[in-house]
Amino acid sequence: MNSRKTNRRDFLRGKSAVDALHDLTSEPLPPPKSVKSAARPAGEGAESGADSEAPETPVEQDSYLVEVSREAMACTFAIFLNAGQHRLGAEAAVAALDKIDDYEEQLSIYRSSSEASRLNAAADFAPITIERGFFDLLVQAQQIYAETDGAFDITAGPLAKIWGFYQRKGRVPEKAELAAALAKVGSQHLTLNTENHSVFFEQSEMEINLGGIGKGYALDRVSEFLIQQGVDNFLFHGGTSSVLARGARLLGDTVGWRVGVPHPYLPGKRIGEVVLQNEALGTSGAAHQTFIEGGRSYGHVLDPRTGWPAEGVLSTTIVAPTAALSDALSTACFVMGPERTAAYCEKHPEVGVLFAMQGTRRNTFELRFCGAIEEKFVREEA
Repeated sequence: MNSRKTNRRDFLRGKSAVDALHDLTSEPLPPPKSVKSAARPAGEGAESGADSEAPETPVEQDSYLVEVSREAMACTFAIFLNAGQHRLGAEAAVAALDKIDDYEEQLSIYRSSSEASRLNAAADFAPITIERGFFDLLVQAQQIYAETDGAFDITAGPLAKIWGFYQRKGRVPEKAELAAALAKVGSQHLTLNTENHSVFFEQSEMEINLGGIGKGYALDRVSEFLIQQGVDNFLFHGGTSSVLARGARLLGDTVGWRVGVPHPYLPGKRIGEVVLQNEALGTSGAAHQTFIEGGRSYGHVLDPRTGWPAEGVLSTTIVAPTAALSDALSTACFVMGPERTAAYCEKHPEVGVLFAMQGTRRNTFELRFCGAIEEKFVREEA
């Protein structure tokens, strides 16, 4: 994202917000003459509610944007709005982003007070009742685990630990370490009681880590709040790797929001774009998160069934109905590879997957498509 970020009461305006969106998408920037004040910054009526008396203004075809962003979950969350389209839309976005803190407090294993940490501390001793939304997320995660033959597993934290990924110091574990960690892994050992929303870990020393689905879940829930506030045209992302689109960007003839697909090797570059229409996009890649030991390179995306890093895939880009699903599948499909993913997409036609696979020559890649994403993808010209 652009280094010019907002805090919870300061808004980027005009061309600045479009520049920020351009970091996420590949859409052309509007000419300078279209830049106008999108919202009063803090100190000019924002706190007093003076904007509530301002009339709605029509949005031009080369319209500008409002961005509201904040730091949470170790990344930047940002909401982009068509300026002038939704009355008090920026205020609703600020209130929406406040809710991210609630989900981080609930899901983060790095906060000892979170519900996730409470489960990890004691759910292998006795069932623990949790909040309904959190429980439903665990049910969804377990369902994805089953449908992907274990390629996505929220209990795989012990594997990441022995590979040194939690400490950002990669190392190849000993055979005995790997076997001990694998004995603690497997979402089939989660007992989820739908009657009282309780969770029990059947294996001793099991733990959950929602890092592969938590940001997407937060995007989905916060987006529900925005829609309840009457804001139904926006682009919302968490760290740029998890994106949720609703409605449309009012620019030219585009129906939906154009989002760039990152280059598997070159940071900041794109290989193309997709148009999201009331759906989400998730990406995973390993090219920039590797370590070398014994002359061999190891990526950070682990196959929870074997305990070893997945190989052959450089990155995955997923389009799915919800951000939680696209997040989880970006990891699962990376592990499964194109053939198994194609079978998954046949059963789930609402999901599309783009693979960047290692090419036959060094630093080259080949694209593989599964599902409906190919018709949405436009490759960037060389």
